[in-house]
Amino acid sequence: MPGLHASTSRQTFVMQHSSADDFLSFTYPVLRRHEASSNIVLAHALKRIGAENALSGYEFMSDEDVDARFASVEPDCFTPRPSSSAFWLTLWSVSSPSGPATLELILSCVNWSLGDYPIFLWTPHRASAASSAWLAPRIQQLADHLHSCVPPERVFSVFGMTSLVKSFARIWTQMTGVVVEPEPFYAALFSYCTAETLREGDTALPEGHRLRKAVMADLESVAQLCKEFADDSVYFPLAIERARIEARELISKGLVWVYDASGDLTTICAVTRNSHRVSAITKVYTTPRWRRRGCAEFIVRAVTAQLLFDFGKESVVLYVGHENSAQRVYDRVGFAGLCGKPKPDAVEDSLELGFVGADRGHW
Repeated sequence: MPGLHASTSRQTFVMQHSSADDFLSFTYPVLRRHEASSNIVLAHALKRIGAENALSGYEFMSDEDVDARFASVEPDCFTPRPSSSAFWLTLWSVSSPSGPATLELILSCVNWSLGDYPIFLWTPHRASAASSAWLAPRIQQLADHLHSCVPPERVFSVFGMTSLVKSFARIWTQMTGVVVEPEPFYAALFSYCTAETLREGDTALPEGHRLRKAVMADLESVAQLCKEFADDSVYFPLAIERARIEARELISKGLVWVYDASGDLTTICAVTRNSHRVSAITKVYTTPRWRRRGCAEFIVRAVTAQLLFDFGKESVVLYVGHENSAQRVYDRVGFAGLCGKPKPDAVEDSLELGFVGADRGHW
């Protein structure tokens, strides 16, 4: 794929969107065309659409409602939006004052029930193909605008494709004096599984064991597993009270599956980012005493198959750390580009860098 280079013929500008509805009214066609790679920013916006509609007295929008509402929009009025605690910044380019605008970068600054999310960055271009001459001035524009909206301590970390994150972190440190944490919070591969790549398992589920959706009777067990998962991450630990909040939300919304070994819940698998054609597995964790027995592989394969064949998703996506042994599990299930195998274009390096002294949220 040819690299993206600086162009003197195109002007760029930033828009701020203080509601998910406004954000999607400008960006949805592009996000829909890149539904897998844009999973974080798109799914978070769709989730907030439900909350905004609830405040307005409307029910949550179906996939078809979303498509009908946003699929054919053409951005033609670029008016700055007021600042709010949750917002999106979009960077656009135009070749002439009367020409069409092209979406080039998105910055997401949103939160959820356990607090603030990291800053998320995304581009519809293949980030690894972008030259520094193309990327740096655009990231600078986003960082300048973000700095005018939030205090530096709000930016506790930034996550996205590696080249975007490194460029942002360098510029943010120069701008604010806030230095980057010595070690990345997360260095991962973005991978995907489709009906074509999914592999069948060769081992039967042990007698008395079940794979099922979690129910409220499982709350304490799921909360404990959520806490252990967070504690494993080092950078974002959870007290058990906050883990219960997360578990209750996951269970009530039907977003978490469990491996039930004759009443002992060994493993959780959460799917918290969903859009029309794509779902993301966002949490897989097996308690230590049950590891190396195949629990994670059983539940990941079953959940992935259900999402693809029962829920009609075109792909299931996830992030997995470069040094995480879970790569072997995901590879056996059928996720692409892992364990040193050739990486399709859609499998890209991602990075989360933290900032010293900032107030950490949770994700």
